[in-house]
Amino acid sequence: MRPRTMGRGVPGIGAVGVGLLSFVMLWAQPLFAVQVSDEGQGKRLYESQCGSCHGPLGNGGKGANLAQPRLRRATDDQALFNIIRRGIRGTEMPGSPLTPSQVSSIAAYVKTLGRIEPEDVPGDGIRGETVYARLNCARCHTVSGRGGSVGPDLDDIGARRSAAHLREALIEPEASLPNGFLQLRIVTKDSRTLTGIRLNEDGFSIQFRDLAGRFYSFWKDELDTIEQQWQRSPMVSYEARLTSDQTDDLVAYLVSLKGAQ
Repeated sequence: MRPRTMGRGVPGIGAVGVGLLSFVMLWAQPLFAVQVSDEGQGKRLYESQCGSCHGPLGNGGKGANLAQPRLRRATDDQALFNIIRRGIRGTEMPGSPLTPSQVSSIAAYVKTLGRIEPEDVPGDGIRGETVYARLNCARCHTVSGRGGSVGPDLDDIGARRSAAHLREALIEPEASLPNGFLQLRIVTKDSRTLTGIRLNEDGFSIQFRDLAGRFYSFWKDELDTIEQQWQRSPMVSYEARLTSDQTDDLVAYLVSLKGAQ
């Protein structure tokens, strides 16, 4: 007896099943799609969708530096595809609404960025480490497990940010703050005034860390004022505090911090 056909030539599968099968087959393609995708389309999509964060040449900015021969999170083609499509939880890297073919095209283009010549970074990183210590940057930032927790961890900052972005952060720190970064000015009902960085907030409570690294948690009905200071940063500008050579040295030191290789 011949099997009953419920779809278009697929034995035993209804119209819904055929649609589901087609969907699964469509999303299974990226395992090999990176090698055959249109790099021209990938370049255009990268420039419109990714370049504002990762830099037009992929050498970093608000997003990670992609102009490297080997990407730490994307160790193979499929991992690169998955990161572009799904994003990275807990980071500023969002998922993408693009089609599998478009994502594969971007992935193929990103792979070419590793062939770009490395940035020419003037300055001396050894001298820059001395500048870092003299400025007491460790009060807010951590390197190799030592330092404060108010600012971002710098262990792998050289792998995540370009030299140009790091220079801008030193000169104009409020120009490009991370998404969700919020400085608060809190006044309690017993007249204490505190300034810090928000860690978490819901309808009834708020948690933040002050500029000395101390953690606070309050019920909102304990507070008289919660002032949200968007686009404000506790980091000062070093434009007038460092010479041009000292800035070059400090940037060179920060670029050298690549984390575990």
